[in-house]
Amino acid sequence: MTSSHHDRIAEGRLAREQLLSASAVAAAADLLERIEGSDLETVRVVFADQHGLLRGKTVTADSLASIFRAGLNLPGTLLLKDTSNRTVFPIWDGASSGVLKSMAGAGDMLLVPDPDTFRILPWSPHSAWLFCDPYTRDGQSLPFAPRPLLRRAVAALAKKGLSLTVGLEVEFHVYKRLEEPLAHHQAGMPGQSPTTALLDQGYQYLAEANYDRLEPVMDLLRRNAQALGLPVRSTEVEMGPSQFEFTFDPASALEHADNMVMFRTMVKEVCAREGLHATFMCRPKKDNSASSGWHLHQSLVDDTGRNVFIPETAGEPTPEASAWIAGLLAHARESCLLTTPTVNGYKRYQPYQLAPDRIEWGYDNRGAMVRALMAPGDGASRVENRVAEPAANPYFYFASQILSGLSGLEQGLTAPAPVENPYDNDATALPPSLIAAIEAFEDGDLYRRMLGEDFVDYMSFLKRAEWKRYLSIVTEWEQTEYFGIF
Repeated sequence: MTSSHHDRIAEGRLAREQLLSASAVAAAADLLERIEGSDLETVRVVFADQHGLLRGKTVTADSLASIFRAGLNLPGTLLLKDTSNRTVFPIWDGASSGVLKSMAGAGDMLLVPDPDTFRILPWSPHSAWLFCDPYTRDGQSLPFAPRPLLRRAVAALAKKGLSLTVGLEVEFHVYKRLEEPLAHHQAGMPGQSPTTALLDQGYQYLAEANYDRLEPVMDLLRRNAQALGLPVRSTEVEMGPSQFEFTFDPASALEHADNMVMFRTMVKEVCAREGLHATFMCRPKKDNSASSGWHLHQSLVDDTGRNVFIPETAGEPTPEASAWIAGLLAHARESCLLTTPTVNGYKRYQPYQLAPDRIEWGYDNRGAMVRALMAPGDGASRVENRVAEPAANPYFYFASQILSGLSGLEQGLTAPAPVENPYDNDATALPPSLIAAIEAFEDGDLYRRMLGEDFVDYMSFLKRAEWKRYLSIVTEWEQTEYFGIF
């Protein structure tokens, strides 16, 4: 027997056009029945944009059924903005072609909800999140929509009878907010950042006394993360001042991409309510600050559930592990635009700082880009890619890892010899700047071949706009260097 909710959703546009599967229709009907008569007042109907940031509209709980029937229309320009929130693609010239033509004139796109992502917000329990996937207004796929793009990469790997399991280590900073930048002159695109102070002086890595001082904030964030259903494994004091690290148990790529977006958003929103400022910016411009990284643990599982990275002999990677590592290395330069998408992120690639500066791998070596943690009989055998910044869009980042590793498998590549001294060899350097990463992305063939010209052209245009704005700003370094002597 089907519910009235089920019948109405099944008769709606999304189900008729097969944008909502039969299982999603059933899950949506069950969800609507669960929340009837509850204390829920509003639902934040959101999607992860090109930067991995949530955008959307808030609807009343009584209106949620209509979202499952017909979706939600939002301006397509939300996918055309750089990190300053400027729309950088031409939408008024009437000359756009292909998928961008559907966004001309600031036209709408369609959000299709995923009922499995519904979460009551523990810090705002009258409200909830519902994640969506964006489509063109006539229901066609968007080649640069982040969540569907990751699904395509996962499906490509599944054709090989494999799936990717990932574990997250995420570093970030939490500061005390001293002054809100709310004067009229402080607004803009972007607006000025708040004035902050440290919660902890830092440089006492994993020190118990430091953890105790930070525990109230650690606990606040952990409890909210766990209430969202995020699989928190540990909360740690990182090296730098006011620097935190959270790690998470392994999960599938799509699960953890959603989890990362939820975690970053939760941390920023909860901290703001407490008079704190959290940032996942890689290297904040603060005295004595340390860079933050995002380390991604990766293992491959076959159709039987076997981890194919478990070696038979110590020091000898399995063929699958060797090919996967080789693929990550071979495509590292062209992938940097997806793993390290900001101007700021490239300032982390420094030698002797527990961050990579070149493309190589090593056994349990925290200076190498890829750190291998594999031993006979160890069910947790895996590789850890240390290349990314915590501001990366997780859907693009995970897709880059899948497609790079898959390329290594398909070509039968073999990993080079592991390194012991990661900062003193002739290995190829990682791109030193965002523009170098853009050029490597444009020159590569992996993403053109696997994701199409539209995606490559879109990312290139988007990030070049950001780079051009960066170049237009006179920095403090230039002022100090040249103003006095010339």
